[in-house]
This record gives sequence, structure tokens and C-alpha cells, in this order.
Amino acid sequence: MRSFLGRLRLPLGSERWALAAGGLVWVGAGAGRAAGWTIILVALAVGIAAVVGYRRGGTLVLAACLLGGAVSGTLAAADEHATLSAPAPAGPIRVAGWALDDVRPGRNGDWFLLQPTHLRMQGRWVEWGGAPLLIGLVDHVEVAARQRLQVDGTARPTAGYARGDPYAGRVAARRVVMLGPASDPLFRAGNAVRVRVSAGLVPYGEDPAAALVSGFLIGDVRLLPPLDGEHLRSAGLSHFVAVSGSNVAVFLTLWWVITGPLAMGPRRRALAGLAGLALFVVITRWEPSVLRASAMAGLVLVARTLGIALTPWSALGVAVGGVLLIAGELSADVGFQLSVVATMGVIVGAEMFKASRAKWIAAPLGVTVSAQIAVAPLLLVHFGSVPLVSPLANLLSAPLVLTSTVSGGLGLLIGVKPLIDLAVATAGVVLSIARFASPWPQMELTGLIALGTALVAAGWRPLRAPVLVAAAVWLAATVFVPAAPLRGAAVAVLDVGQGDAILLRGSAGETVLVDGGPDPVVLLRKLRQFGVHRIDLAVLSHPHADHLSGMVAALEAVPTGRLWHPGFVDGGPVFERLVEAAGARGISVEVPAAGWIADIGSIHLEVLGPIRRYESPNDQSLVLLATVHDRTVLLPGDVEAIAQRELGAVHADVLKVPHQGAATSDLGWLQSVGAGTAVVSVGPNSFGHPAAEVVAALENAGARVLQTDEEGDVIVPLGEGS
Repeated sequence: MRSFLGRLRLPLGSERWALAAGGLVWVGAGAGRAAGWTIILVALAVGIAAVVGYRRGGTLVLAACLLGGAVSGTLAAADEHATLSAPAPAGPIRVAGWALDDVRPGRNGDWFLLQPTHLRMQGRWVEWGGAPLLIGLVDHVEVAARQRLQVDGTARPTAGYARGDPYAGRVAARRVVMLGPASDPLFRAGNAVRVRVSAGLVPYGEDPAAALVSGFLIGDVRLLPPLDGEHLRSAGLSHFVAVSGSNVAVFLTLWWVITGPLAMGPRRRALAGLAGLALFVVITRWEPSVLRASAMAGLVLVARTLGIALTPWSALGVAVGGVLLIAGELSADVGFQLSVVATMGVIVGAEMFKASRAKWIAAPLGVTVSAQIAVAPLLLVHFGSVPLVSPLANLLSAPLVLTSTVSGGLGLLIGVKPLIDLAVATAGVVLSIARFASPWPQMELTGLIALGTALVAAGWRPLRAPVLVAAAVWLAATVFVPAAPLRGAAVAVLDVGQGDAILLRGSAGETVLVDGGPDPVVLLRKLRQFGVHRIDLAVLSHPHADHLSGMVAALEAVPTGRLWHPGFVDGGPVFERLVEAAGARGISVEVPAAGWIADIGSIHLEVLGPIRRYESPNDQSLVLLATVHDRTVLLPGDVEAIAQRELGAVHADVLKVPHQGAATSDLGWLQSVGAGTAVVSVGPNSFGHPAAEVVAALENAGARVLQTDEEGDVIVPLGEGS
């Protein structure tokens, strides 16, 4: 092997060759997934031309890397296409197979992917190796990867993606029967470790800190509240639950302690380490960052055994190339991209500060800042912003995460409760840091340009001072002034998916939030985007999830003066949590009756309904008529035909169409509003919203009909004369 590499003049320790090889594999895999063989051949020709003359033997190897990545990406794309276009059953079904992964939460309930092996047909089982099916669960069922299962339900031949994995059809499960554990010993062991971790954290109930410990150890954050997940992301701390390099190092150390004599000596330690890495990948469910980190660690173990000096850059390049040659689909995976780029930043930061006198503070800070700078472009592309205080938050959190991971791992392994308590307590501190840091400003593209300009100017002495001052002013303006605030009086129907969330803004910045949409994370991002730092009045029209779920997060995250709800409702546990959250924060909770009037700055609110108690929660919706200057806005919640007729004629300039435009409205009543602008707050759905007859009736009445799923956030100015 060494002589072969020597003939090619391409030693394994060569950083430039390893990085070039990994990069060309990535380029090839991306081209293969994107456009097929035509662009692959073009990319191959360009790649060969780029390296010709570099070294004759190396050119051949780099060209092979490019071609290998292209083949891997093409095969991955072909496999996905085959899955999406594979025939899938329809109607009642009984299918057996094995779970591709654990149960995961979704907006419409828990789900998992099943790889079928047998299908029940005409009273007998027949072998059927069909494409994966997405199994939707009504009740929670514990399912672990590779468990053998039987599923009874109703199938629909609707293909799609779940967390990036393709499936050919969906099954609404009535019953899931466990047929047996995973047949693979590695998966049995990995599942057992996950069960032990989960069982050890059960005594802590719904404590988010315990859920975060699970994330540190096995990457499982299913029980972490979505709002806390958003706090971690906004603070730049979500990578701690992505399970990567530091987790691998901690795991390997504990693994070598456990294996004891089996890990004595470099070769046996390497073999034991490789076995441990395979187990770790299964335990943490082969997330992209885990694959990258484990591949690098495995390469280092093998290289040391063979006496090869493998630098961090070489390990990264070879690991990236190797992983993408096997799984070309990862070339487009956001988690994999962030993991690789962050690792590059960490390596650069470590090299820059390794000779620093104050190494104890300079090195951690340098590594953190370098990693943040490295991932900033990707964060902007994929998420639209970069957490400004992320370096400081990471510097404070890193030792706490390490403490929590080590003490939690040992405590759960050997059953020592004080160690588990320490892990949960330190994880709680990390959550506190995230909650404190998440409302801080986010840097967007213009801010990043300002920062880049300042860094460039720092090395250009003649213009250094004026450019630095200008860049600092620009940076402060772009960071601390919201990118897209509501300017002046306006109503904004927010694009929150299949549900409602409406902002009313007065001339002096007074704010009324009507409903919160179905997703708390989406709502908080919208409030941050529009610069909402205080809510004067929050209104829950009725306690259905597509109006209620985000409202809880809003009250917990944003100072709020008053809360209105319609009363006479059984809102369930989420509604109870909303009222409890309001009480805990000293928010006045009121049930306004028809005829109530409230003035909030320039916003005049009149409560039109409900005028009596209705059986339907939709008809029980609070109906508001808002007047701002000389413009009126009708916000009717989800009222349907019965309540609409009893309300009588209501005239308004702007109408929020009830119930996502469903065919539950009285068309005559909708037309009688006479609105010049009608907004349908709607997202992707299988209900047929908005109904064609509703849109046609509004348009025939002279309204301009706008949909949030097509327009995004719909903003209508309400200033004088607008």
C-alpha cells in the first residue's frame, strides 16, 4: 500500500492532497445528484484540467475521486427517484417489516419509516420488498431502529421525504405490533444503550434539562420542548446536540475504560476503538455530523496503528471523501455541510492560537470564533441569520456541556444518581444561557458584509480608521435595527403555515397579536423578524392548535400586557398552559363580551362576537373589528355560517378570511363585508383550503384575494389616507 502511494507521489499525510481529494469527491457527488451524467462529464473534464501538471500520478487519483463522487451522487439520486416512484399500496393494509429509525414527533403526530418485507394478501403473508413507507401514529408507540413490526392501517400512495429520507407511501396506522427486536447484534446493543439512557432520565419527568442531557449523550431531543430547541438555535448552541467530535472523544475514553484489557496496546486499542465507533454511530442514529466525526476518529486510530502521521486536515479530507463515496446523498445535507465547515473553523482556530501565551482563554475563544465565522455563510443561506453572541454563549456553555456529558454518561452507565443530578443541573444552566442569549440580535447578510469589510480594512492602513468606523456603524444598524419591521400603522397576516397569526401595529408601535399559529418556533421567528419586543394585547380567537400552539411561546418569550380569550371552551392542556403562563407572568386575563371596546394607542378594537354560546368551537371564536385611523380590519377567527349569519352585516376594508378559506362560510356574508383586500392565512394542506367557491365569491365582490402560502407575510398599511 505504501509503495503504491509512493509511486503516485501522494503520501497519506499530505494535507493538500487529502483536502483536494475530499473536495473533488464532494463536487462530483453534488454534480451527480444535481444533473446526471452530462454535467458529471463536464465537471470531470474541468477537474482533470485543473489538476493537470500538478503531479502526473496525483492527477489520476484526483480525477478518480471526482468520478467516484459523481457515481456515488448519481446512484444516490437514482435510488431516491426509484423510491419516490415505486408502486405503493392504497386502502386497508397489513404489512410487516423493520423500522428504519426511531419514532419521531411531527406536526400531525408521531411517525417512523418502515422497510416492508411481507404483505398480507388474501389471508396469507407474501414476501414484498417494497419501498419504505411512512407510518403515521395516532397513539404514541415506542419503536426502535431495526425492530421487526407489523402495521395495520390505511395506506395512501403519496410519496415524499421525511427528514431527508424518501418514502413511497403513507400509512395511517390503527395498530402496531412488535414482532421482535433487531436481529443485528450491533443494533441490539445500540438500542439497549438508548433504552438505558432514556430509562435513567425518566425520574426527571418533563424537565427540559433532562431532555437536553439525552441530546448530549445520544442525540435524542424528542422530549425537548420546541421552544427550547429554538432558543438553542438562536443562541448558536444547537450543535451541542448534533453529537460530533467532542462527544466521540468522550465516548471513546469511556469505551476504552469499559473494555479494559481488550484495549491494551495500540493495535488492540485501535480495534476496540473501531468497534466502539460502530456502536456509537448506531447509538446516535448515524446523524451526518456523527458520520463525519466517527470517520475522522477511525482514520486517526488506523493511521496511528500503521505508524502514519495523519494531520487534522488530512483526516478531514479523507473522511469527507470516504463518507461521500459511500453516501453521496450527504453532499446536499445541511447538517453534514455545517459539520465539515465547523470542523475546518475549529482546526484553523486551534492552529492560530496554539502558541498564545494566554492559551487557556485565547484557544477556546479563538476556536469558537473561528468555527462561527466558518459556518456563518451556510447559516445565512439556510436559516437567514447568524447569532451575534454565539461565540460568547459557546465559550460559557462548552465546559458545562462537557461536564454534563461526562457525568451523565458515567451516572447512567453505573447507576449513580448524584452524577445524573449533576448532568441535569449543568444542562439546565446551558438552557438558561440559551434562553438569555436567544433574544439578542441576529446578524443578517448586510451585517456580515459590514463585518467582512471591517476585517479587510483592518489590514489596509491608509483607510483603516474611516472604513472601520463606517463598517461599525453599518454593522450596528443592520444588527440592532430589525430587517423588516412594520413601519407605521399596519396589519400583517403572518405566513405561519396552516393556521392564523395576525399582528396589528399602531402608529406609535403599539402591538396586538391575534392568534399564534400552529408552530411556536415559526411564530417566535416572525416576532423577531418584525421587531416585536412587547405585546400590548394578545388575543386567542379560539383554542384550536392552529391558533393556540404558538401563542403559548409568545407569552413565555415576549412581555405581554393583556390576554383575551372567548371563554366557554374546553381548550385542553395547551390552553390550560396558556392561562397558567399568563398568570405566572402577571398578564391580565379577560373574557370580553360582545360590545366590548378597547383603545390601544391608535388601535380601536370592538368585540362583535361571540354573541351567545355556541356548540362549535369555531363559531365560539372571538370576532374583532379593528379601526386604525380611517381603515377597518375584520378579524373573525374561524366563525362558520351559523355565527356569521347571526353577526349580521359587517363592513371592513380588510378581511381575514375565516377558517383558512374553508367551504364553511356563508358566501353572501363574506361578500357583504365589502373588503377591498381579503387575506387567506393558509399553508400546505390536504383539506382543499381555500375552497374555490370562497375565493370566487370574494373576487366577484371586488376583493383582491391574497394567500400567505403564495405571498408569504401579507402586510396592509393602515396609515391615514392609505
